[in-house]
Amino acid sequence: MVLESFPAGGPRGSWPAEEFARDRRREGQRAEVVMDLSSDAFLVIVRGQEASGRPAA
Repeated sequence: MVLESFPAGGPRGSWPAEEFARDRRREGQRAEVVMDLSSDAFLVIVRGQEASGRPAA
């Protein structure tokens, strides 16, 4: 599940996707950042879970 999307062309030295994922991990979600080449964006995802943190059915 995609939690958030960030454009790949962010300001130099800025890592908004990584910061967003770090904050979600602090909340207990297993968030990670992946690159979506087709949209040229970084996606913050949680594999196999809904946004609420419960396993997907």
